[in-house]
Amino acid sequence: MARERIRLLIKGVVQGVGFRPFVYQLAQRHDVAGFVLNTGEGVVVEAEGELKDLERFRHALKPEAPPRAVIESISPRIMHVQGDAGFVIQPSLAQPDEFQLVSPDIATCDDCAAEVFDPADRRWRYPFTNCTNCGPRFTIIEDMPYDRPQTTMKKFEMCADCKAEYDNPNNRRFHAQPNACPVCGPKLTFVAKSGEPRVKEEALAAAVEMLQAGKIVALKGLGGFQLACDASNDAAVKRLRERKHRYGKPLAVMTETIEDAAEICFINDAERDLLSSAERPIVLLRRRPKDAVAPSVAPGNNYIGIMLPYTPLHHLLLRDTGLPLVMTSGNLSEEPIAAENAEGLRRLDHVADGWLLHDRDIYSRYDDPVLRIVAGHRVMIRRARGYAPYPVHLPFKAKKAVLAVGGELKSTFCLLKEGYGFVSQHIGDMENVETFEHFERTLELYKRLFRISPEVVACDMHPEYFSSKFARDLKAPILVEVQHHHAHVVSCAVENGWRDQVIGVAFDGTGYGTDGTIWGGEFLLADWAGFDRVAHLKQVRLPGGEAAVEKPYRTALAYLISVYGDAYADLGLDFLSRLDPVETEILERQVATGLLSPFTSSAGRFFDAVSSLIGVRDTIEFEGQAAIELEMQSDEAEHGRYEYGYLTASGQPSVIDTDPVIKGIVNDLLNCLPVAVIGAKFHATVADIIVATCGRVRAETGVRTVALSGGVFQNATLYARVIKDLRKQEFRLLLHKELPVNDGGISLGQAVVAHTLAT
Repeated sequence: MARERIRLLIKGVVQGVGFRPFVYQLAQRHDVAGFVLNTGEGVVVEAEGELKDLERFRHALKPEAPPRAVIESISPRIMHVQGDAGFVIQPSLAQPDEFQLVSPDIATCDDCAAEVFDPADRRWRYPFTNCTNCGPRFTIIEDMPYDRPQTTMKKFEMCADCKAEYDNPNNRRFHAQPNACPVCGPKLTFVAKSGEPRVKEEALAAAVEMLQAGKIVALKGLGGFQLACDASNDAAVKRLRERKHRYGKPLAVMTETIEDAAEICFINDAERDLLSSAERPIVLLRRRPKDAVAPSVAPGNNYIGIMLPYTPLHHLLLRDTGLPLVMTSGNLSEEPIAAENAEGLRRLDHVADGWLLHDRDIYSRYDDPVLRIVAGHRVMIRRARGYAPYPVHLPFKAKKAVLAVGGELKSTFCLLKEGYGFVSQHIGDMENVETFEHFERTLELYKRLFRISPEVVACDMHPEYFSSKFARDLKAPILVEVQHHHAHVVSCAVENGWRDQVIGVAFDGTGYGTDGTIWGGEFLLADWAGFDRVAHLKQVRLPGGEAAVEKPYRTALAYLISVYGDAYADLGLDFLSRLDPVETEILERQVATGLLSPFTSSAGRFFDAVSSLIGVRDTIEFEGQAAIELEMQSDEAEHGRYEYGYLTASGQPSVIDTDPVIKGIVNDLLNCLPVAVIGAKFHATVADIIVATCGRVRAETGVRTVALSGGVFQNATLYARVIKDLRKQEFRLLLHKELPVNDGGISLGQAVVAHTLAT
């Protein structure tokens, strides 16, 4: 029969996932000749054979692809027959102007984990075991196409055994770029503040011994350093908190197996699937009443962040120690994680007792991702390892390349190109030089990997955000300043492929409004090009501005003054007895004059104020602490609510009158109702406000699609109730899928608004 030849350009995540070996083996099975190679824009296959064989080969590509491959398109072209005798993998072809998608790092597969614990295997107890189905990817890639010389593995020359695996089409390490073994690959070193360094197995044994003794070990992981200690040892956990300057904020725990995790927390099927997925995220799980984890791991919190081992080194540490381990980022609070050996030794000198190092360089810093399941829906809290740099698919093709620089907290950036929104991994809070340098380095990497030269730059309209100043300094041909909550809403809409107008509910801490006040409890009638502010929470003064964020009692006092005026002092509340009289007098003047006290409609500050008012928390040690502890102490069985109302003026947004809420809470306090009851009634009231206000906007406009965004929706109690009640009211509901509901997702919204306005 006559032979034919086709050329296929395959795009998607098809490099670093064992795709070329898969194509090679598929060609052998279907008696197809030709070649496969990586290029700058994807994988190119030229296949030659009888028509029926070519058809079988082509139709098997997508359904039989490797588990971590994502095929987005296959573009065929008929070619002239060349008479190839066999099928080969050709050397990669660099194309400086072309780009293709990059695989995130992949957790250790079951096959590699089995080898690590098999005494008969040559990789027994080797901490850097990997294959085409797992191991480092994004953290070691310097440029595309994905080949060993363009990764940090280039300095490790494969031994004869590894090279034989790499060249063997029937081996799962066929063309596995990070392939290594104890003979030729990266090695461990353990360093303590006293004594000689120890290497290989002795290094691991020394780290295990130190962890079992209640010490703190800094280990160089996949995307940077992690700090580990015995999660069941309260003294060790407290020592880690003190040295790291991380007070109060929950710490993640790693367990060896999902069964071990189930002894600490309740786990449903959706959470089980998420925990054991190839991304291996930290999953927030409800803790059991009596668990083996130290109280200091998550004080005042009913949930613990649990993750399973995702590298061979983690597997070995968990197996050898026999302990659940705190596994937190290797940094001081608010700094980016340390990545290289010298940096880890220097920056963690006053934190760690010992360092477990290795000699494989990390090219891109990578935190652990954090997710939770709420009402059956996956909620991204921090997008990092395993998820970035996989892009958000846009419901349009970008005409101009756009850079959006995000916000100030939980910073990410976004680059738009063609049909993709490349949202970076979590960068951190833009509050210090180290984080800004991390931002700049990561941005340059993304621009290089995805061949993007931005023509349009977008930023938050806040005049003092570090990221916004950076954007203005770029002197781009087009700069678009995007209102914070508009970016939230558009980000959610774009994730869902929604182009039309929505009722956007943006509830968060603070965002600079178009009127110069601080917004944060917003209802916007929005599309990609613009918005109308149709309703918001009643504004109160924020005494001292940012100082009130760390001292919720200031906002609580402002609410009391707003509702009761001078008569607040005669209420007889326990709250008032906790205030310093001198400071109270100053705060009263600030509220009266507006000195350093901007107006705010912030939902986040509303939660903070109530938390302080009812005696849950007056000051915070980390962002959101007061609201989190308010949620944790609320009684889920309570169904009461408070009154609220609406204040309207012609041509102005509706103002949701929260005075009745505060009055109801004060009455309950004076009647000695438990905190758990008051907290539950408050949560139910805020949910009612959201649903009722969406109903009012729908009645006035006919718009029935609601997009929920903003950090307040990290509150599972509130989020679940709002989702359920909006669905009952037959709204079309848009929820974040791949991006965080908090400020980690706004860069996508900024980018799409800027593109819409610039084109």
